[in-house]
Amino acid sequence: MMYYADHHGFPIVTFIDTPGAYADLKSEELGQGEAIAHNLRTMFGLKVPIVSIVIGEGGSGGALAIGCANKLLMLENAVFYVASPEACAAILWKTAKASPKAAEKLKITATELCKLQIADGVIPEPLGGAHADPSWTSQQIKNAINDAMDELQKMDTQELLKHRMLKFRKIGGFQEGIPIDPKRKINMKKKEEPVAGKTPVLELEGEVEKLKQQISKAKESSSKPPELALNEMIEKLKREVDFEFSEAVKAMGYKDRFEILRKEILKENSQDQLMHPVLMDKIEKLKNEFTRNLSAAPNFGSLKYKLDMLKEFSKAKNISEKNSKSVTLKQDINKKLKEVMDRPDMKEKIEALKAEVQMLGASNEGKLDEEAKERIVTMRKEIKVELANVLKSMGLDVEIVSSKAKELGEQNPLLDFKAKVESLKEQTNKKIEDLINSSDLKNMIELLKVEVAKAGKKPDVASKNKIEALEQQIKQRLSAAINSTELKEKHEELRVEISEAVEHAGGLDASLKNDYSEEGSSKHHGSRVEINLGANRSFA
Repeated sequence: MMYYADHHGFPIVTFIDTPGAYADLKSEELGQGEAIAHNLRTMFGLKVPIVSIVIGEGGSGGALAIGCANKLLMLENAVFYVASPEACAAILWKTAKASPKAAEKLKITATELCKLQIADGVIPEPLGGAHADPSWTSQQIKNAINDAMDELQKMDTQELLKHRMLKFRKIGGFQEGIPIDPKRKINMKKKEEPVAGKTPVLELEGEVEKLKQQISKAKESSSKPPELALNEMIEKLKREVDFEFSEAVKAMGYKDRFEILRKEILKENSQDQLMHPVLMDKIEKLKNEFTRNLSAAPNFGSLKYKLDMLKEFSKAKNISEKNSKSVTLKQDINKKLKEVMDRPDMKEKIEALKAEVQMLGASNEGKLDEEAKERIVTMRKEIKVELANVLKSMGLDVEIVSSKAKELGEQNPLLDFKAKVESLKEQTNKKIEDLINSSDLKNMIELLKVEVAKAGKKPDVASKNKIEALEQQIKQRLSAAINSTELKEKHEELRVEISEAVEHAGGLDASLKNDYSEEGSSKHHGSRVEINLGANRSFA
């Protein structure tokens, strides 16, 4: 019929009132899907005006098969949908009882479809519906068809075909750059992050060599190394090292053990408590075991290379940052010192010092009398203090060393003992550190932290006793380590040697002995070890 109308140039009017194609085996066997597709293709190619009116129910493909028109009009109480509300509710909510909710979401009424620009107009109905006054409704339909045809007959064939195509092409709206409602986002498929693959070692070696050359050129020209390239390489190497470690964990069969331990740590952290010493010991043991066996991993070579490069570039970055800070600090110090030296009162002091020396006619302090020497020393001391205060205000530690004391120190053979004193200090500190890092004492300290955290700011008597007992045990362990026979013997030997040397030198540098006595005794007999318990509490 449509081909016949197209051949003779007759306009086409279709009336839609169907629940849609029945989706059963028999219908499909008889070619239902092919018939609908054939209709869709045919209607888009017809060269005559087409007007479709939905007079009741316009359901799914059955309605669309005769609804590909230039104008789609709907009676006021008609509906047009892709699936019936009952079918939609059964698909989405697994029950037909949710059909009112589905109908609301589908937006199937004439008014809503006009807003969405799917329908082109609404034909009014009498009170009670079209069947209440069929004659009046038919007249309204006739008027709507005439108005639509008047508009469409003004178009030539190409305009008519384009108008029909654009009517369907413009259906639907798109929003970009608008944040998604979190409630809707929950059920959306998460965007899959691209998995960063492993960079081949040869490719990485080329990049590393190129960056090394840039750093070398920067050193030769005394300019800053390429910070951006250095930071990018460090980040890339971090990712590569993480990837290599993951591969090593899988290859060595540690993945399940690490996963179990990770869950235990997460469970511990979720309870807002300090980590139990037993769990810490378990972490330490697994870490040590993995480190010992890491050389057996199949990718150990590439892992070691990347790790070495990461350390090297991190070191280069630290040196660059230190140099940059050093240059900035020098500039700040020079600026501050210049400001002080340019102050009128400081200029006055310097001029007074120069005048005092010139007036006495001597440039060497050794030829001055005691009174003149005292005045000059006082002035110099005032200037030094002013400059020292400037440096201290910048957060720097300042040590003013007397030149005379320096000369005496250079002449004093007892300076050789300072190296021995420092060596003994290091041994003592190492002994203490080894003891603190031992698993036994570390567990005691962790238990003490847990007890302090549990006790809070106002501990009860039992908690106090427990904390004090743990503190006493830790103190005894540290004291026993410090007062070990080996350290005591070295301490006594060094004390005798220094005493003999001081006596032999005539007591010219008794200060060294005093310094040693103070430092040695404080380190060996009264060593203070600060342990932070993480609860505004510490003990020595």
